[in-house]
Amino acid sequence: MDKKQIQEQRMRGYFIEATKNILRSEGVKGISVRSIADVAGYSFATLYNYFRDVRQLIFICVSDFQDECRSGIEQQAAGIPPGKEHLKAVLKGYMEYFTEYPGIFQLFFIEKLTDISDSRVTADQIYGFLDSLCEADWQHIMDQGNLTPEIVAMKKQMANNLTAGILLFYLNRLSPADWQTFSHQANLQIETLI
Repeated sequence: MDKKQIQEQRMRGYFIEATKNILRSEGVKGISVRSIADVAGYSFATLYNYFRDVRQLIFICVSDFQDECRSGIEQQAAGIPPGKEHLKAVLKGYMEYFTEYPGIFQLFFIEKLTDISDSRVTADQIYGFLDSLCEADWQHIMDQGNLTPEIVAMKKQMANNLTAGILLFYLNRLSPADWQTFSHQANLQIETLI
């Protein structure tokens, strides 16, 4: 890699990290070209030398947040053999990630996609994320003869709806009001699902 490519990669990294920090702390509402440039420490015009627009930055952040979430879940579920127990650990880790970063939950599940991306790819990437995390476990469960493909398809959809729904209520402080109750209810619902 030559000096110019290294400089370009470094500059892109500054803007990406600034965007991620804003999304974590303030959510999409805190995102603007000027706010990203201020946090990155450069002029807003400089951002356009490296990115088409803010939407491109947000799309990159979605991928980075998913990688971060996946890595945390893999560490948490390490050592648990594939199947039901591993699947439970994945679902719990997924929900814990979003309770730690409510701004990312808002980005993934609350914001209108037209505000964060002009591509259907982003919607599919977000909606299919939990399925991709759980795919090996669902396959293992089917291979064991415990569930049919039709039942697994239904349970996958239920897992997506369950996790998004319980997180939505908790993060908006509608119900339950504390972490311990949320964790207990989430565990019970995961147990029932699986």
